[in-house]
Amino acid sequence: MKAELARLPNKQYGIYQVWYRNFMQFQKSWLVNLFWIVIEPLFTLLAIGYGVGAFIPSVDGYSYADFFFPGLLCVSSMMVAFFVSTYDNFSKLTYQKTYATMILTPLDPEQIVIGELLWGASKGTLSAIGVSIVAFGFGHIDSWKIIPALIVIFISSFLFSALGMLVTSLVKNYEGIIYPTSGLIVPMSLFAGTYFPLDQLPVWARYLSYLLPLTHTTRAVRGLLLGGLPWWQILIHLIVLILFAVVFTKISIKRITEKLIH
Repeated sequence: MKAELARLPNKQYGIYQVWYRNFMQFQKSWLVNLFWIVIEPLFTLLAIGYGVGAFIPSVDGYSYADFFFPGLLCVSSMMVAFFVSTYDNFSKLTYQKTYATMILTPLDPEQIVIGELLWGASKGTLSAIGVSIVAFGFGHIDSWKIIPALIVIFISSFLFSALGMLVTSLVKNYEGIIYPTSGLIVPMSLFAGTYFPLDQLPVWARYLSYLLPLTHTTRAVRGLLLGGLPWWQILIHLIVLILFAVVFTKISIKRITEKLIH
């Protein structure tokens, strides 16, 4: 028994193996992935930030493009992380039976789930990094502040990857993913302070928006990039994101374990 246990990979190595498998797959189609996770948000920055922004003199003392850019980073990373953890992972769980094969190895469901969540977070953050590199040429990034902002985005991407995995464990077909996407993810992208300041909303809607994880991401990232938000408020937003991530991760592990073992 001891010899058998000695052959089992430790938790961290198993998680890394799951993440690395996705990375190897990503390398085979990196150009298509690059277009989706970087070029599309860049077009949005040009169309909304500069196109619509041309009709808006300023927002909170900043040009509309400067105001919109942090929100774009948050929305694009959320979309990428969520879609990777829903459509991709649902295929692995239900049709490709990838997870059923993995569970025959020394990997356990917890390692599989966390490895997949880290991959979703990595891909979401990669989207934000790609857009940031291009946006640097437009003058939207001029300091080291992008580094802590990307850390917040990674945590947020992990959160939405965990939410996506939870959805994956609940739906029975691809069509079932449409409901949380249209009913939660898309509205969240509109009412989390991404396109306009929250104080433009009615008071009740403003407080309701703080129940949305993306609101905390947007507030923290915009506070880091543009300033004007005390450090303790940024810390509170970060703590809220971590709490959401922990809860969604634990539920996802429980649900996937039930599907793979019971």
